[in-house]
Amino acid sequence: MKVVKSLLLGTAAGLIAVGGAQAADLPVKAKAVEYVKICSLYGAGFYYIPGSDTCIKLGGYVRAEVALNAGGNYSAQYNGVFAANNRLTNYYSMRAREDLNIDTRTATEYGVVRTYFDAVFTWTTGNYGGTGSGTGATQYSGTVGINAAGTGLTGSTNINGTDGNLSGGALGVYYAFIQFAGFTMGKAVSQFDAPWINYPGNNFDQLVGGSGTTNGVTQFTYTADFGQGITAAFSAQDQTQVFQTNVWNTAGMSTTGVLGGAYGSNDLGGTRAPDLVAMVRVDQAWGVFQASVAAHDNHVAYYGATETTGHPEDKWGWAVQLALGIKNIPTGAGDVINISGVYTEGASRYNFQELAATSYSMFGSSNAAYQSIGFAGVSDAVFAPGGSLELTKTYGFRGAYTHNWSPYWNTALYGAWAAVNYNGTAKGLICGSAAFATLTGTCNPDFNIGQVGVITRWTPVKNLTFSADFTYSHLDQKYSGTMTTGALTGVAKPAATYELKDQDTYSLLLRAQRNW
Repeated sequence: MKVVKSLLLGTAAGLIAVGGAQAADLPVKAKAVEYVKICSLYGAGFYYIPGSDTCIKLGGYVRAEVALNAGGNYSAQYNGVFAANNRLTNYYSMRAREDLNIDTRTATEYGVVRTYFDAVFTWTTGNYGGTGSGTGATQYSGTVGINAAGTGLTGSTNINGTDGNLSGGALGVYYAFIQFAGFTMGKAVSQFDAPWINYPGNNFDQLVGGSGTTNGVTQFTYTADFGQGITAAFSAQDQTQVFQTNVWNTAGMSTTGVLGGAYGSNDLGGTRAPDLVAMVRVDQAWGVFQASVAAHDNHVAYYGATETTGHPEDKWGWAVQLALGIKNIPTGAGDVINISGVYTEGASRYNFQELAATSYSMFGSSNAAYQSIGFAGVSDAVFAPGGSLELTKTYGFRGAYTHNWSPYWNTALYGAWAAVNYNGTAKGLICGSAAFATLTGTCNPDFNIGQVGVITRWTPVKNLTFSADFTYSHLDQKYSGTMTTGALTGVAKPAATYELKDQDTYSLLLRAQRNW
């Protein structure tokens, strides 16, 4: 019995020893999976990036829309084939878009370090313009194409593009910036813009009467926070991307160019100085007030084709804008009024924002000629060979009132108006050109444009909105009489005499958008 007991104990000891050796040879137990954790420091939607102290938020939207009686970028019928009012004019334009934005934030001893990126993928209906071949051929203009070589197609329509198929589109980068210790570095909304940028209450993209960098502008900015809702910003921003209109050399004027809204050759030179912007803003429970100023260097190339022809000296232009938003008005919960006004001299983009038209060429009916036309152009300055820059003055305003009928429905009434004034010297250069040799009547390049609209939005569920936006525009041009021109082949208009008169247009935008 003792022998059996000894054997059993020995066997158990051996098994324990073997088991211990095997346990020692096993790999170390893996660490627990590090799950994504909610970051509550910066609001809803932020999460910690696993393994770091950086919080990230993903967002964006998907949009589908159709614009009736409008251009490809929800452009009103202000110029080109869109305003020709003939068989080349689009009755509708369609668009589909995906937006993606990435927001990261990290707490440091210097404050929060933030990065932000926003990009869009877009497909938009194109259009067809005349090629000037004399055979009635047209050419596609858009973001996609069939047959990149433009061959292998039957009929007189030539479709060109870079994608070679109908599934292409366009990629755009709206914003890409870093914020650190009060500095903003990269592509962001201009500090000059009103708090609502281009949209006091509208979806319509081409509202005049103020600055607006919906697509962002590259800048280096410092923002000071004085507390009590008061901030101030000082910024140097790229002028070439969206803050230049035209600097016209009137030596390049032609009758066909004038009727297209261009008073010469656009003679911009290379970059010399960024636009300098200062802004003060007050945010309170009642709303927001903002005052902005900007300085803009007008730098042109040469009087002629080579540097030996000389050039005019630079002239600095400037702009000032006041914006006021009023909340909690007695007409209803969430109702708001947004208004702004602007004045510019030699810096017209601060009135005619980046998506607004700077040339107008609109055709209509006439009882005195073949057809009527209203044309006008926006510039920063005008000059002639041997002369100096004549800065262009503009002023305008825009605003909207938004009323909430219920948590699911709201309507906004909005409007805008802008005026462009050329000084006496500039008018003499423009009207004294041979381009106006066939004019019988008054020559005056000044003009006004007014816009009014109404939009209604329905949000049946959170972050899904359907909207209908109707806009009416009136071009008040100052020419009168008639003008004879050669054929305008790009818009299929014949050589004829045209009556000069004011023009009107309207458009309707229907949109569905899902934010996420």
